[in-house]
Amino acid sequence: MNDIADAVGLTKAGIYHYIRGKQDLLFQIMTFAMDMVETDVMAQARQVPDPEKRLRTIVERHARRILEVGGAVTIILEEMPGLTPAHRRTIKQRKRAYFELVKGTLVELAAEGKLRDVNPSVAAFSLFGMILWTSRWYRRDGAQSAEQVLRDFLEIALNAVLKPANRAEPGSRVGDRVMAGTSVFGN
Repeated sequence: MNDIADAVGLTKAGIYHYIRGKQDLLFQIMTFAMDMVETDVMAQARQVPDPEKRLRTIVERHARRILEVGGAVTIILEEMPGLTPAHRRTIKQRKRAYFELVKGTLVELAAEGKLRDVNPSVAAFSLFGMILWTSRWYRRDGAQSAEQVLRDFLEIALNAVLKPANRAEPGSRVGDRVMAGTSVFGN
């Protein structure tokens, strides 16, 4: 709290004027993160009728957000126990709505014969894992730009769940190039 107070130019007591405590602050941060996901990812994806294009929209917009802005959304995964039970339920409901959007999209793809022979729930959780883990390894000052990483990320993520014959993007880039000596870790 001292670090936050210093960063915003308030005393610790001044912060508590606006925030009721650490749990409330955590809830506000998580609410902000979910608001970003709902606005930047979910709302945009819901406007895409084709499930394959919708899945691409979801993966691309969420991954881009993390690559360009950072991984603030990942706090939702790690800090849930720090919330009050009421706040935990609220965040869980919001996370569940996002999960259901992705899973529903994958179920639609399965019905169209476009999904690999995988369980839609497992595929949805796997895509979330891939997306959210990006904040752990990507460095903006690394050798790869956000656009380069996003391009490869989309190729990997979509090929992981979609059957090859049904890819919206013509041809596969996998194996087209070798990136010797480059690292997104900046070393």
